[in-house]
Amino acid sequence: MNTAPKSSKPEPIKPSRPLRPLALLAILVIAIFASLGIGTKTSDASWAPKLALDLEGGTQLILTPKTTDGSQITPEDIDEAIAIIRQRVDASGVAEAEITRQGQQNIVVGLPGTPSDETLDLVRQSALMRFRPVLEIGNPGVVTEEQLKSTQGEDIEGADDPYLAAADQDKDGKLSEEPATDPANNSDPAWVTEKVLYDFLKLDCTDPANVTGGATHPADKPIVACDPEGSAKFILGPTDVEGTQISSAQGRPHSNGQVLTGDYEVGLEFKSEGTKQFAETSQRLVSLPPPRNQFAMVLDGLVISAPRMQSAILDGKASITGGFTQEQSFALAKQLSFGSLPLNFEVQSEEQISATLGTEQLERGILAGVIGLGLVMIYMIFTYRGLSVITMASLLMAAILSYGTIALLSWTQGYRLSLPGVAGLIVAIGITADSFIVYFERVRDEVREGADLQTAVSRGWKRARRTILASDAVNFLAAIVLYFLAVGGVRGFAFTLGLTTLVDLLVVFWFTHPLLELLVKTRFFGGGHKWSGLDPTHLGATPVYRGRGRGIEAPKPKKAKVAAPVKGSSTLTIAERRAAERRAQREAAEEESK
Repeated sequence: MNTAPKSSKPEPIKPSRPLRPLALLAILVIAIFASLGIGTKTSDASWAPKLALDLEGGTQLILTPKTTDGSQITPEDIDEAIAIIRQRVDASGVAEAEITRQGQQNIVVGLPGTPSDETLDLVRQSALMRFRPVLEIGNPGVVTEEQLKSTQGEDIEGADDPYLAAADQDKDGKLSEEPATDPANNSDPAWVTEKVLYDFLKLDCTDPANVTGGATHPADKPIVACDPEGSAKFILGPTDVEGTQISSAQGRPHSNGQVLTGDYEVGLEFKSEGTKQFAETSQRLVSLPPPRNQFAMVLDGLVISAPRMQSAILDGKASITGGFTQEQSFALAKQLSFGSLPLNFEVQSEEQISATLGTEQLERGILAGVIGLGLVMIYMIFTYRGLSVITMASLLMAAILSYGTIALLSWTQGYRLSLPGVAGLIVAIGITADSFIVYFERVRDEVREGADLQTAVSRGWKRARRTILASDAVNFLAAIVLYFLAVGGVRGFAFTLGLTTLVDLLVVFWFTHPLLELLVKTRFFGGGHKWSGLDPTHLGATPVYRGRGRGIEAPKPKKAKVAAPVKGSSTLTIAERRAAERRAQREAAEEESK
């Protein structure tokens, strides 16, 4: 029985097109910096990325929450206050702000750069909770006249229709702000004046600027508001019950009266005055058609919940259901408890802070990065000789792409580069160099096996790219997990780590590999020069050069002769066994030549 392995022809090498990915990469780089150039002329873009608080300095405020009735503030209340301030700051477009607790009750807010007066006012304002009846609910986007016609019908077209009249008029003071008739109660549609309707139609809750919170409205007037997620917008009547009338709120398992359903609910209890007000409200709402049978809980100017009134509640003990998870019910209860406090933020201090310490650390970080880059290049030159030129060019391209992308994100997304972010960029040097080493070693392995250089580059790339993709996938996954689980400066490190990992893939696939494909066609690299880093003799093979363009092949004996088994081969590694076999073949060839 013949057990000899079947001979197989080497896989044909597909013709490469290295100029195509290089051209695509060039277009991408030009597009990034062209966008920045246009932005510097037409907008507030800058060629340099914006810096975070630790590198640029900014404004620091120390706030102390105080209750007007002397009630005690719990640590949970402080956490909710921090969450509200963070939502305001993040939604206003200020990135890399630092919001932390100082001591038992103080809240420290650090805003990088020169924040606007509007942003500072958002931080200083108190958060209010109010219960308002729902008059109208709509989709979050801006409503146009064409959309009104398509939904209401062409028969309402004309200046007499209040919807179209409000949509047509400009903000020139012609819109009426007073109800046409005296409203009978807070749920009366008469509260929807021309001005209120106009504001509702033009409100865009998909715009982050409209979900910042911090808005203050008169309690006795109707308002338009968004939910925090920007998924709906509301017209709300005047306030029925103030949040300070809440006695307690807690998340708990929901029961249908006999058994637990598996869902959670929020138990809500009012004080004596609030019980009377809520009883009147519930009796009114329960008989109204949707959506006017809903009441909205408005915290910090945003609708955090708008449940339907299913029955009149006369004892001041309500339960809010809606298929809540345990986490959702606890979060809503926490918001309601916070809104029950008659809370104000007292500004203890407000001052400009410098970045002297951050600048010194940045200089040391850059110095460390330069030293690390120098050591990497020394190692590459010593180990890979001429291939180190490709390494230097690739690292330069990665630096250009990373810098341009960060500057573009700084302009378009408000991103600010922090010191941990700089650390992520320095770590990226090692990640990118690791990809080059994997690739070069795979190519050199093929040369050691006797393949000509163009074949070695093609086969080595097929073997290397799987390893590079796996390694970068692990790095990117780690960056994502770190970004979502961490807070503060660690997120800046995770962001730049993830960004540079993607840049590494782009550079290796669209620059390093195509560049090596081009250089291997030159005499210096393709001819296996001793300083090219691809010299077969230096790598352990014994090549026979057959002229430029004809490749390098390992020598073959004149006659088909199987070399004797190498003594002790069972204890050798694969590389040592192959080297021993090549030595045996050379000795056999020398004997034949004699």
